[in-house]
Amino acid sequence: MTLTRARELLKVQADFGGFYNANSAKLILSEVQREHGQMAVDGLIGELGLDTIFGFEPGTRFEGGLALGREM
Repeated sequence: MTLTRARELLKVQADFGGFYNANSAKLILSEVQREHGQMAVDGLIGELGLDTIFGFEPGTRFEGGLALGREM
């Protein structure tokens, strides 16, 4: 998945907000994490305001649709 496509998909989830959309955003961020790394994930969280919408913090690892906590 390209970062442009991930950004588009995450914008849709962020616009709706809510629990189920947070789960969808986790899946998208898991894919970004796998393909592009932590810096790309952190960039998208900050750029799209996912920290305020879903409570995702920069540094949080996403794998398999799960938020696993911050990297040390």
